[in-house]
Amino acid sequence: MKHIIIASGPVIVENNRVLLNQHGDDSFWKFCGGRVEDFEENLLEAAQREAKEEMGIELEILNTEPFVIWTCKDLSDGRLDILLVHYLAKRIGEVKPGSDIRAWDWFDLDNLPDNLAPNIVPVLKHFGFIK
Repeated sequence: MKHIIIASGPVIVENNRVLLNQHGDDSFWKFCGGRVEDFEENLLEAAQREAKEEMGIELEILNTEPFVIWTCKDLSDGRLDILLVHYLAKRIGEVKPGSDIRAWDWFDLDNLPDNLAPNIVPVLKHFGFIK
């Protein structure tokens, strides 16, 4: 069992709306992104790969200095530390979601859904999109 996960992904905001999706084993709305799998790629490359896999888009990275958030989950065999690495990015191409994406949408920053992943609001605050 791994006890550390590093995940990387982009934060994409256009016209006061943020791109979020639902995937995985919960019902949270999340940024696209996912685990750094083999450590043969850097964090920025992982974010670009995940955007391509999940949303079918390329990225223009607007800020190469990421915002990093730590969280953890208690599992039956110990604690799982999770580092979430977020890059501010611009979408290139039309969204064509991958097969593991249950839903996706552009959400108005002034009217975000209730079931957001815990990292969404802190990240949007860090990048100055919400107060």
